[in-house]
Amino acid sequence: MLNTIAVGDRIPAIDVRLMVDGAPTVVSAAEVLGHGQVVLFAVPGAFTTGCSTRHLPGYIARAAELSEKGVDRIACLSVNDVFVMDAWGREHGVADTFTMLADPDASFTTAVGMQIDASSFGLGLRSKRYAMVISDGVVTALLEEENGLSIVNSTAECVLAVL
Repeated sequence: MLNTIAVGDRIPAIDVRLMVDGAPTVVSAAEVLGHGQVVLFAVPGAFTTGCSTRHLPGYIARAAELSEKGVDRIACLSVNDVFVMDAWGREHGVADTFTMLADPDASFTTAVGMQIDASSFGLGLRSKRYAMVISDGVVTALLEEENGLSIVNSTAECVLAVL
């Protein structure tokens, strides 16, 4: 297992997936997250209760403020397939404004050391909940949840506080 990504590290060139013009597309995380100021937040599962009622909606509500602070892209990542992430983004009205990234085999999540065994919740290997501020591909802030699942340290409000 690799060490957890840290402030000052570059985003790895690991494949993730997103929908482009209605088609599943493989892209390098380094490419999609490596230009400008990016906020990446990761969730344990699309359509799960906390992710759908608090985490994602918080970023939706604060998107304009993040933009005013210089954020060029808001990206959400989950260990789900690309169709689920696209549907979840559409359900919340952000499929065309947020970058909804799928990490179906947890390769990105594992590469950055953010995997968690959520089998006790029926989810299997998933991503911890966290947020990163990334500037031109380099992590400038990392906001991890202490237990990997809470919604305390990785909220949009917390990201705004470090920008």
